[in-house]
Amino acid sequence: MCGRFTIMLEADDLREALELGSVPEDWYPRFNLAPSQRAGVVVDPGSRNLGWMKWGLVPSWAKDAEIGNRMINARAETLSEKPSFRQAFARRRCLIPADGFYEWQHPAGSKGRGRPFHIHLNSSQPFFLAGLWERWQPQEGDPLLSFTIITTQANELVASIHERMPVILTGQEAWNWLRPQPVGDLARFLRPYPSSEMAMAPVTFAVNNPANESPACIEPEA
Repeated sequence: MCGRFTIMLEADDLREALELGSVPEDWYPRFNLAPSQRAGVVVDPGSRNLGWMKWGLVPSWAKDAEIGNRMINARAETLSEKPSFRQAFARRRCLIPADGFYEWQHPAGSKGRGRPFHIHLNSSQPFFLAGLWERWQPQEGDPLLSFTIITTQANELVASIHERMPVILTGQEAWNWLRPQPVGDLARFLRPYPSSEMAMAPVTFAVNNPANESPACIEPEA
Protein backbone atom coordinates (compact mmCIF):
# COMPACT_ATOMS: atom_id res chain seq x y z
CA MET A 1 0.00 0.00 0.00
CA CYS A 2 0.97 3.65 0.08
CA GLY A 3 0.07 5.30 3.37
CA ARG A 4 2.43 8.30 3.56
CA PHE A 5 4.45 10.34 1.10
CA THR A 6 6.56 13.46 0.77
CA ILE A 7 6.66 16.44 -1.57
CA MET A 8 9.33 18.68 -0.11
CA LEU A 9 9.71 21.33 -2.82
CA GLU A 10 8.71 24.97 -2.66
CA ALA A 11 6.05 26.07 -5.16
CA ASP A 12 8.36 27.60 -7.77
CA ASP A 13 10.73 24.63 -7.73
CA LEU A 14 7.84 22.19 -7.98
CA ARG A 15 6.29 24.05 -10.90
CA GLU A 16 9.55 24.07 -12.81
CA ALA A 17 10.57 20.48 -12.06
CA LEU A 18 7.23 18.95 -13.09
CA GLU A 19 6.30 21.50 -15.77
CA LEU A 20 3.10 22.44 -13.98
CA GLY A 21 0.72 25.32 -14.62
CA SER A 22 -0.50 27.14 -11.51
CA VAL A 23 0.20 26.00 -7.95
CA PRO A 24 -2.06 27.01 -5.02
CA GLU A 25 -0.94 30.16 -3.25
CA ASP A 26 -1.03 28.37 0.10
CA TRP A 27 1.26 25.57 -1.07
CA TYR A 28 4.00 24.47 1.33
CA PRO A 29 6.47 21.54 1.45
CA ARG A 30 5.23 18.33 3.06
CA PHE A 31 7.42 15.83 4.89
CA ASN A 32 4.72 13.46 6.14
CA LEU A 33 1.54 13.66 4.08
CA ALA A 34 -1.08 11.28 5.47
CA PRO A 35 -4.55 9.98 4.54
CA SER A 36 -7.51 12.33 5.15
CA GLN A 37 -5.21 15.32 4.59
CA ARG A 38 -5.32 17.46 1.46
CA ALA A 39 -2.73 17.09 -1.26
CA GLY A 40 -1.98 18.69 -4.60
CA VAL A 41 -3.60 16.92 -7.57
CA VAL A 42 -3.50 17.48 -11.36
CA VAL A 43 -6.42 16.37 -13.54
CA ASP A 44 -6.03 18.37 -16.77
CA PRO A 45 -3.05 17.61 -19.08
CA GLY A 46 -3.70 20.88 -20.92
CA SER A 47 -3.53 23.46 -18.12
CA ARG A 48 -1.53 21.19 -15.79
CA ASN A 49 -2.83 23.25 -12.86
CA LEU A 50 -2.41 21.87 -9.35
CA GLY A 51 -5.44 21.91 -7.05
CA TRP A 52 -6.28 20.63 -3.58
CA MET A 53 -8.09 17.35 -2.94
CA LYS A 54 -8.60 15.18 0.12
CA TRP A 55 -6.72 11.88 0.27
CA GLY A 56 -9.29 9.08 0.52
CA LEU A 57 -11.68 8.55 -2.38
CA VAL A 58 -15.37 9.24 -1.77
CA PRO A 59 -17.47 7.92 -4.71
CA SER A 60 -20.27 10.14 -5.99
CA TRP A 61 -22.85 7.57 -4.83
CA ALA A 62 -21.54 7.32 -1.24
CA LYS A 63 -24.00 8.00 1.60
CA ASP A 64 -21.34 9.81 3.63
CA ALA A 65 -17.70 10.83 3.36
CA GLU A 66 -16.48 8.30 5.93
CA ILE A 67 -15.95 5.71 3.20
CA GLY A 68 -12.91 7.72 2.11
CA ASN A 69 -11.00 6.55 5.18
CA ARG A 70 -10.99 3.03 3.71
CA MET A 71 -10.16 4.03 0.15
CA ILE A 72 -6.74 5.65 0.25
CA ASN A 73 -5.36 3.08 -2.22
CA ALA A 74 -6.73 1.24 -5.24
CA ARG A 75 -5.18 -1.98 -6.56
CA ALA A 76 -4.17 -1.69 -10.21
CA GLU A 77 -5.20 -5.27 -10.91
CA THR A 78 -8.89 -4.72 -10.07
CA LEU A 79 -9.63 -1.12 -11.13
CA SER A 80 -11.96 -2.22 -13.92
CA GLU A 81 -13.87 -4.56 -11.61
CA LYS A 82 -14.48 -2.61 -8.40
CA PRO A 83 -17.64 -0.43 -8.44
CA SER A 84 -15.84 2.14 -6.29
CA PHE A 85 -13.14 2.70 -8.91
CA ARG A 86 -14.49 1.54 -12.27
CA GLN A 87 -15.96 4.84 -13.50
CA ALA A 88 -13.11 6.93 -12.15
CA PHE A 89 -10.60 4.64 -13.86
CA ALA A 90 -12.32 5.24 -17.17
CA ARG A 91 -12.96 8.98 -16.81
CA ARG A 92 -11.29 10.60 -13.79
CA ARG A 93 -7.59 9.79 -13.61
CA CYS A 94 -5.18 12.12 -11.85
CA LEU A 95 -1.56 12.77 -10.90
CA ILE A 96 -0.28 13.46 -7.40
CA PRO A 97 3.15 15.16 -7.15
CA ALA A 98 5.60 13.44 -4.78
CA ASP A 99 9.32 13.10 -4.26
CA GLY A 100 9.24 10.04 -2.04
CA PHE A 101 6.99 7.71 -0.10
CA TYR A 102 7.26 5.78 3.15
CA GLU A 103 6.88 2.08 3.74
CA TRP A 104 7.27 0.01 6.90
CA GLN A 105 9.11 -3.27 7.15
CA HIS A 106 7.50 -5.82 9.44
CA PRO A 107 9.76 -8.86 9.86
CA ALA A 108 7.98 -12.21 9.84
CA GLY A 109 6.65 -13.05 13.27
CA SER A 110 7.40 -9.60 14.66
CA LYS A 111 4.75 -7.99 16.86
CA GLY A 112 6.61 -4.72 17.34
CA ARG A 113 6.33 -1.52 15.35
CA GLY A 114 7.55 -1.64 11.79
CA ARG A 115 10.79 -0.07 10.66
CA PRO A 116 10.08 2.98 8.44
CA PHE A 117 11.86 3.55 5.12
CA HIS A 118 11.80 6.54 2.80
CA ILE A 119 11.80 5.50 -0.87
CA HIS A 120 12.63 7.87 -3.73
CA LEU A 121 14.28 8.16 -7.14
CA ASN A 122 18.05 7.94 -7.40
CA SER A 123 17.99 11.41 -8.92
CA SER A 124 16.03 12.81 -5.93
CA GLN A 125 13.78 14.48 -8.50
CA PRO A 126 10.01 14.71 -7.99
CA PHE A 127 7.62 12.44 -9.84
CA PHE A 128 3.91 11.73 -10.03
CA LEU A 129 1.83 9.07 -8.32
CA ALA A 130 -0.98 7.73 -10.49
CA GLY A 131 -4.43 8.18 -8.98
CA LEU A 132 -8.17 8.43 -9.46
CA TRP A 133 -10.40 11.27 -8.31
CA GLU A 134 -14.08 11.87 -7.53
CA ARG A 135 -16.51 14.69 -6.77
CA TRP A 136 -18.98 14.00 -3.95
CA GLN A 137 -21.88 16.30 -3.12
CA PRO A 138 -23.14 16.24 0.48
CA GLN A 139 -26.74 17.18 1.25
CA GLU A 140 -25.50 20.51 2.52
CA GLY A 141 -22.32 22.43 1.80
CA ASP A 142 -19.71 22.46 -0.89
CA PRO A 143 -18.75 19.41 -2.97
CA LEU A 144 -15.80 17.32 -1.79
CA LEU A 145 -12.99 16.52 -4.22
CA SER A 146 -11.04 13.42 -3.21
CA PHE A 147 -8.50 10.99 -4.62
CA THR A 148 -6.95 7.58 -4.18
CA ILE A 149 -3.43 6.39 -5.05
CA ILE A 150 -3.08 3.38 -7.32
CA THR A 151 -0.76 0.60 -6.16
CA THR A 152 0.85 -2.26 -8.04
CA GLN A 153 3.14 -5.18 -7.32
CA ALA A 154 6.40 -4.02 -5.74
CA ASN A 155 9.60 -3.93 -7.75
CA GLU A 156 12.63 -5.87 -6.54
CA LEU A 157 13.86 -3.02 -4.32
CA VAL A 158 10.58 -2.32 -2.53
CA ALA A 159 9.68 -6.03 -2.34
CA SER A 160 12.47 -6.48 0.18
CA ILE A 161 10.24 -4.70 2.72
CA HIS A 162 6.70 -4.76 1.26
CA GLU A 163 4.74 -6.50 -1.49
CA ARG A 164 3.04 -3.37 -2.90
CA MET A 165 4.15 0.07 -4.11
CA PRO A 166 2.46 3.10 -5.67
CA VAL A 167 2.38 3.47 -9.45
CA ILE A 168 5.03 6.08 -10.35
CA LEU A 169 4.86 8.08 -13.58
CA THR A 170 7.43 10.48 -15.02
CA GLY A 171 7.91 12.62 -18.12
CA GLN A 172 5.45 12.44 -21.00
CA GLU A 173 4.07 9.15 -19.71
CA ALA A 174 2.50 11.02 -16.81
CA TRP A 175 0.61 13.42 -19.07
CA ASN A 176 -0.46 10.59 -21.34
CA TRP A 177 -2.07 8.91 -18.32
CA LEU A 178 -4.50 11.82 -18.09
CA ARG A 179 -5.55 11.84 -21.74
CA PRO A 180 -8.84 10.21 -22.90
CA GLN A 181 -8.23 6.67 -24.10
CA PRO A 182 -9.81 3.21 -24.01
CA VAL A 183 -9.62 1.50 -20.63
CA GLY A 184 -7.97 -1.46 -22.31
CA ASP A 185 -4.97 0.73 -23.15
CA LEU A 186 -4.32 1.82 -19.57
CA ALA A 187 -2.62 -1.34 -18.29
CA ARG A 188 0.68 -0.15 -19.80
CA PHE A 189 0.89 2.60 -17.18
CA LEU A 190 0.26 0.35 -14.18
CA ARG A 191 3.61 -1.39 -13.82
CA PRO A 192 6.26 -1.23 -11.10
CA TYR A 193 8.83 1.53 -11.54
CA PRO A 194 12.33 0.16 -12.31
CA SER A 195 14.33 -0.77 -9.21
CA SER A 196 17.52 0.45 -10.84
CA GLU A 197 16.21 4.02 -10.77
CA MET A 198 15.16 4.02 -7.11
CA ALA A 199 16.72 4.07 -3.67
CA MET A 200 15.53 3.70 -0.10
CA ALA A 201 16.87 4.22 3.39
CA PRO A 202 15.63 3.64 6.94
CA VAL A 203 14.44 6.78 8.70
CA THR A 204 13.51 7.77 12.23
CA PHE A 205 10.27 6.76 13.88
CA ALA A 206 9.18 10.42 13.83
CA VAL A 207 7.22 9.64 10.66
CA ASN A 208 4.99 7.21 12.55
CA ASN A 209 3.03 10.12 13.99
CA PRO A 210 1.17 12.03 11.24
CA ALA A 211 1.26 15.10 13.47
CA ASN A 212 5.04 15.26 12.92
CA GLU A 213 5.57 17.47 9.88
CA SER A 214 9.23 18.41 9.63
CA PRO A 215 12.52 17.32 8.01
CA ALA A 216 13.04 15.12 11.07
CA CYS A 217 10.76 12.57 9.35
CA ILE A 218 13.34 11.82 6.66
CA GLU A 219 16.45 11.89 8.86
CA PRO A 220 18.48 8.68 8.70
CA GLU A 221 17.89 6.21 11.45
CA ALA A 222 20.32 6.83 14.28
